[in-house]
Amino acid sequence: MAEVATFAMSDQLLVVIDPIARRTDGESVRIAKDVLSAGAATKVCLPDGPDEFARALARRGSRRPVVVGDDRALMRAVSLLHRQRELAECVLSVVPVGGALSLAGSLGVPTGAVAAARAVLEGVERRLDLLVDDSDGVVLGELRIPPVGEPAAPNGATAVGPGAGRPWLRTCQSLVRTLVPARAPSAAGSGPSRLRVEVDGSTLVDLDHPVEAVSVAPGASGMAAVEVRRASVGAEASPLRAEGRTVTVSGAHFRYAAHTAVSGPLRRRTWTVGEGALRLVLPGR
Repeated sequence: MAEVATFAMSDQLLVVIDPIARRTDGESVRIAKDVLSAGAATKVCLPDGPDEFARALARRGSRRPVVVGDDRALMRAVSLLHRQRELAECVLSVVPVGGALSLAGSLGVPTGAVAAARAVLEGVERRLDLLVDDSDGVVLGELRIPPVGEPAAPNGATAVGPGAGRPWLRTCQSLVRTLVPARAPSAAGSGPSRLRVEVDGSTLVDLDHPVEAVSVAPGASGMAAVEVRRASVGAEASPLRAEGRTVTVSGAHFRYAAHTAVSGPLRRRTWTVGEGALRLVLPGR
């Protein structure tokens, strides 16, 4: 993580306030706005949804963007900038507000509104590594692949199904579940996974060695740290560890959890380290 630059108080800020943050913690949003407005020239945007959020970010001009919201809002901003190929040109700030703040905290962003807003004004730009997958998705922090049958949802994540946002449909689905007996899970739907994990083209574990879990995270500069926990009988097997710039997981259908989202099922996915790809403002030392 390289320290790059400090910021002048004369910087102009574009403060994009996520609608969920406004609904869940209006007081923290107000505090953040007051602190930022007192220290810099600010333009405040109040998007009503993802489309307006994207437009506000795209029209930022020379203003430095500040996202006020939870981990989902942070990931939305990073993903948008990545897809627009503007991530390398943009110095991003975040004031965490909402329910899911663990990702922002793990990156070094203060999770209190006052401290985070002051870091926006007085902090330094640091370049952080991230992971880019072969579908052009972005991962910040750690991703993990759990055993088959174990819920993959990370802390704070919400599974969105066909009944989301439709109370009447959820009521009908609940009624059906009470009337139809649940089927016992099959043996194929639980237990270790059969996966091949390759790091920089070398096989760390193959399909003939079942695994309990896999984790991948940006490690040392430009490298990903990979850990594979093998299934064992009796004494617990020591985890396999490796570092590399490219990680490929393939084999049986699997899901993986990363920050606020769950992806899959997939049969193959490759992640490549984007060294210093995220320019994030963090407190100075």
